[in-house]
Amino acid sequence: MSGRALPVPGEGRGLPASDEDLRRLLAAPGRLPPVPDGLLPLVVRRGARARRRARLLRLAGWLLLAAALAAFATWAAVVQPWQIPPYETAPPLTGW
Repeated sequence: MSGRALPVPGEGRGLPASDEDLRRLLAAPGRLPPVPDGLLPLVVRRGARARRRARLLRLAGWLLLAAALAAFATWAAVVQPWQIPPYETAPPLTGW
């Protein structure tokens, strides 16, 4: 070992060295880290884009559901699965 102490995380870079230091920094009134210029417009654009994407996905989901319901209704009207299928094993008994 060279006898030098291990570096403390954040030492010499203006960063807090521990969780307690970070809590103390954030709890101090008026000492919040500055927000970079231009961050607000960037966040607003990203949020608007995310909302548009979510709205488009929601619309696509509803359209897919409507298409599935229309396909099911068409299939049910053509096949009529609620009716009993005709007997195929023996002819009906008539004329007894």
